[in-house]
Amino acid sequence: MRFILIFAFSLLTCSAFSQDLAILKYKGGGDWYSNPTALPNLITFCNSHINTKINPKPETVEAGSLDIFQYPFLHMTGHGNVFFNDEDAENLGNYLLSGGFLHIDDNYGMKPYLEKALKKVFPDKDLIELPTNHPIFNSPYKFPNGLPKIHEHDGNRPQAFGIFNDDRLILLFTFESDLGDGWEDPEVHNDPKAIREKALQMGANIVKYAFEN
Repeated sequence: MRFILIFAFSLLTCSAFSQDLAILKYKGGGDWYSNPTALPNLITFCNSHINTKINPKPETVEAGSLDIFQYPFLHMTGHGNVFFNDEDAENLGNYLLSGGFLHIDDNYGMKPYLEKALKKVFPDKDLIELPTNHPIFNSPYKFPNGLPKIHEHDGNRPQAFGIFNDDRLILLFTFESDLGDGWEDPEVHNDPKAIREKALQMGANIVKYAFEN
């Protein structure tokens, strides 16, 4: 275990300079591949507005693969079931404790499955709702009311939950917002320009936080 953590840390230290993002593929039958235009559009926005140099074509990595350690930022989404086997859970836990960051955006219906899956990764850690004064809502774009509402879903307020290691946010779960739909090409959901702009700005905040913390 110690060797794996040291090896993982060295990979993440090197990958931090690349600033690349990857899509996380998981088991369980959920559509991890949904919102295909979302992450490329977010990357284009970040490269244009917050001076990142992210590869415009994100790779896909599996939860149980050491390939995840090549990326300081993983993005995960979907509508349904999420399942991590023991290998997936251990690998993700090592990745996050070694300096990686995982953003999970609920495309609708993930929450009950995800909560169970995350308990396998971190049995002693809970998802905690982030306060509106958390740095992720304040730089480079200001969101004084916290996570923006992009899609209606069940009509509930948007919430951002996190898992922390000491004081560092290592996992962000965005719920009842659907940022990824707001990142997609305009014709996919026909969202107003202002709504898409909010989604992209919030996404840029997440990327900036992940790369700098």
